[in-house]
Amino acid sequence: MRIEHCLSAIFTGNMEPKIEIRKGTAGAKADLAVILYRTDRKKAPSHAGKEEWNGLRGLQESGQSSVLLRGIKDQRLYCAFEKEAAPDALEKARVAGADALGQAMKLKASSVLVINDDAPESLSWAWVEGFVLASYQFLKYKSKKKDARGSVTSLLVHGEGFSDDQISEWNGLLAGVMLSRDLINEPLSHLTAEQFSKEMEKAGKKAGFTTQILHKKQIEALRMGGLLGVNKGSIDPPTFTIMEYKPKKARNKKPIVLVGKGVVFDTGGLSLKPTPGSMDEMKCDMSGAAAVVGAMYAIASNKLPLHVIGLVPATDNRPGMNAIVPQDVLTIMDGTTVEVMNTDAEGRLILADALVYAQRYKPELVIDLATLTGAAVRAVGTYASAVMGTAPQPVIDSLAISGMQTWERMVQFPLWKDYGDEIKSEVADIKNLGQGNAGQISAAKFLEHFVDYPWIHLDIAGPAWTNSTVAYRTRGGTGVGVRMLYHFLSTHFLKAE
Repeated sequence: MRIEHCLSAIFTGNMEPKIEIRKGTAGAKADLAVILYRTDRKKAPSHAGKEEWNGLRGLQESGQSSVLLRGIKDQRLYCAFEKEAAPDALEKARVAGADALGQAMKLKASSVLVINDDAPESLSWAWVEGFVLASYQFLKYKSKKKDARGSVTSLLVHGEGFSDDQISEWNGLLAGVMLSRDLINEPLSHLTAEQFSKEMEKAGKKAGFTTQILHKKQIEALRMGGLLGVNKGSIDPPTFTIMEYKPKKARNKKPIVLVGKGVVFDTGGLSLKPTPGSMDEMKCDMSGAAAVVGAMYAIASNKLPLHVIGLVPATDNRPGMNAIVPQDVLTIMDGTTVEVMNTDAEGRLILADALVYAQRYKPELVIDLATLTGAAVRAVGTYASAVMGTAPQPVIDSLAISGMQTWERMVQFPLWKDYGDEIKSEVADIKNLGQGNAGQISAAKFLEHFVDYPWIHLDIAGPAWTNSTVAYRTRGGTGVGVRMLYHFLSTHFLKAE
């Protein structure tokens, strides 16, 4: 069983080492042994003598959750967990996994054995999750392999909860996160809209979902004026990609549709972003689309019995060619006219066409993800996404629970009618900008105009990118949304299982 970091042979060609996860035994040979145990246990955990156990208890009392013990013939890392697997405990376990990877790298270990002595199953898997995700590196453009960080290539797991089925499921899920990160970290020079659509097609062939790519003439035939309008400043054509996973025994009669904003680079158009500053990270403006691709990969790889469709409108946003200007009027696919007040509010324009397109599926639920507004970052920082929608509140609550369980948290904002008044236009049906305050809400209110189905909007602008590594969230694209979506779909829609 293998976690294929960045799926290097198939996708972006990164050269960092892969971590192989497979079943092990308590006595398996490894450069580093990690023992996971509960803090409330009475006896010493595996391989710990009486003196070591006394030392471990002293460290626990002082607040430390892990300690490395070096023996003459072996090296052991002990990680202590609480009995309850609450969301914050799961996150601590992920962080402990990331810390353990750091210890393994210092020891130049190539193989690690993880033994779940008596820790809760969910915490042991969270530890593995943090360990593997922390090992991610984007090294495609490094000319020397010695620049690669770390040496761990094998992770052996042993003990309660580490079944073959679960190992396989985590392989598929974490590979989806790695894929999402890879796509976000690719520069525009190597990931135009057309190249992005080809990567989605390759992912589908690998994971088992179908892909249909609509090119500019087909997009024109559909009259997707939002996507075409944003693309007018680019020399590279737009694409609209439809991914579909439909197993024979799908539990849902109506499909679930995931929509991702696919602006492969956002200069702001003629409403140019400042640099240095807000333009520097804008290759991440397709993080919503990358999350949809990663989620589709995980869903199909693990053969979830759900009919799921992914829609990705893709283009870059540039100030060249015949770029749209403020006060231009565009016509969305459903005939709605939009006055463009700011060309840097482009994400909602391309999403509008995708949300209209989603109507043809008569979906059970639509979730869109987008790095949509700076207002969302100002409201909740980088710690959470802003969520709004028309779906029943219990569905939004269920998604929020998944966000807590995966620590991809969200904060809900209202969609009151008052905010709709802010986007009324004197020359068109609506305009693409509100009055300045609560911009994450007026943006969602704009999108709401184009939905006639249960819908949830996630503004992931805050947590989609990090400029420095924080535990298992490595520098660059975080892949936020993949784990949360997978958890939500596999629990909310399959909870009868």
